[in-house]
Amino acid sequence: MSKNLFSRYIWLIDTIRRHGTITRDELNRLWIKSSYSDGEPLPRRTFYNYRMAIEELFKITIECNPSTFEYSINDGDGTNSESVTDWLLNTASMSNVLTDARDISDRVFLEDVPSARQFLSPVIGAMKECCVIRFGYSPFSRTGTAKPVTLEPYFLKIFKLRWYVTGRNVKENTIKTYALDRMSQLVITSDKFELPPDFDAESYFRDAFGIVFSQGETKKVAIRVTPRQAKYFRALPLHRSQSEMIHDRYSIFNYSLRLTPDFVQDLMGYGPEVTVLSPPELRAMMISSLKDALDNYQQ
Repeated sequence: MSKNLFSRYIWLIDTIRRHGTITRDELNRLWIKSSYSDGEPLPRRTFYNYRMAIEELFKITIECNPSTFEYSINDGDGTNSESVTDWLLNTASMSNVLTDARDISDRVFLEDVPSARQFLSPVIGAMKECCVIRFGYSPFSRTGTAKPVTLEPYFLKIFKLRWYVTGRNVKENTIKTYALDRMSQLVITSDKFELPPDFDAESYFRDAFGIVFSQGETKKVAIRVTPRQAKYFRALPLHRSQSEMIHDRYSIFNYSLRLTPDFVQDLMGYGPEVTVLSPPELRAMMISSLKDALDNYQQ
């Protein structure tokens, strides 16, 4: 498939989704203004072919309301598969937008995702074929030569612009997580593996924050947040379990998750904008971290 054709599919999905519902006439008007039309309308037969290709490639249905003759996107059932498709579409759509903005590239600044460059594609390939992978691993906590790892890759997750793969460490027979940007000399072996029938990746990290997937008890967490910071949490929730109770001078955000060091580190970054109310264990972890930070400046 040509890159230009793929970009047309993305344009069509993105345009209909942004409008919610749209008529063929309005879609044609926007198409003629786009960089893909050469000033010509979108032929009905071509539009039909694009709809069929989009459904086959992305499992996204462009539906037509027979009473209003308006088109809309069927967003599916909200499963993780749908969220992955949505993420891919958002990424591709952004790529199209940035391509159009190339002439002002000196005024567009992006964040780097180094871990996606070298090993993301081969890890995805190994996951699809259920192949064991071998690589050297150099965590930030370790110095010296890279440690050899043999892994059955179960699932991938992106967190704070870094990609991580989680799977069974064959030698240790434990589930572990590895950052792709700390890997070296990755090899896809011919050895095959089977996902355990009782392993559910979504359930595995449902109550986790970030990429620390501890097996500890899930806790009910409540934090008090200033009105200003609350707006950011509404726009970008800390965790999928987030709920909010709004008060006059603050908001209380509630979560259901496991208490991990990376969650404490994230909360520390908000300073006085956030105060942990419960559970007591998390308050103690926060107080300890705050004392350590203060001691570091007082020494």
